[in-house]
Amino acid sequence: MAFWDSLRRDRAEQFASGSAATNAIELTKRHPTVSLSKQGADSGNLRVNLSWRMRTSDIGGRQRRGGSVWRRPFKFFQPEAVQAHTQGVVNVDLDLGCLYELADGTKGVVQPLGSFFGSLNAPPYIKLSGDDRFGAPSGETIYVNLDQRESIKRLLVFVYIYDQTPAFDRTHAVVTLFPSNGPRIEIELDERAPQARSCAVFTVENVKGDLVVRREVKFVYGFQAELDRLYGWGLQWGRGYKAKT
Repeated sequence: MAFWDSLRRDRAEQFASGSAATNAIELTKRHPTVSLSKQGADSGNLRVNLSWRMRTSDIGGRQRRGGSVWRRPFKFFQPEAVQAHTQGVVNVDLDLGCLYELADGTKGVVQPLGSFFGSLNAPPYIKLSGDDRFGAPSGETIYVNLDQRESIKRLLVFVYIYDQTPAFDRTHAVVTLFPSNGPRIEIELDERAPQARSCAVFTVENVKGDLVVRREVKFVYGFQAELDRLYGWGLQWGRGYKAKT
């Protein structure tokens, strides 16, 4: 009997530790903010990842029973990817960017457009790892050096569609923050905005030494210049292009 009690206890601890490891904070309209400082996560490198996939309703997800699946029974067993290729999928290229303002008044942007990839160990202490043009599982990632948090006044992380058909409503995009300590923070771009080309996802503000993350998820129909006006950055914008690969 003691053996079974021990086995149950070990399994309970295993599941408990697993749930803790996968724990996440989801920022929503009702709960839009979290303090990195109060979480003990305001040092080291903050990793910000963008990942996305096409919504299954738009790429030929399995149809409900009673529909055409029973008229074409073998289609039910086709792989999802095969079905998707018959639906005329829109190619979406989502990009991750970051507007920054430093404590000394320096302002700028880190983004693939124009090859502004930033620097992690020198101003602006923000670095874009690369440009994912295909929605790979790894997505795109920005690193923020929070060991230099006293030099950072505010950040605005945003997502935009580069030179393609507006299709935020066809994608399921998630921006995830991975602090050096504590649970990850997830923000879903879950609102439908068919004609939008950009989305302000979240801000980070240094409020008297307290780094506060605030969910925004505000879609706009223009690009970075419109986000700039909305948040009062005051930069000069011009037409930019990505480097060809």
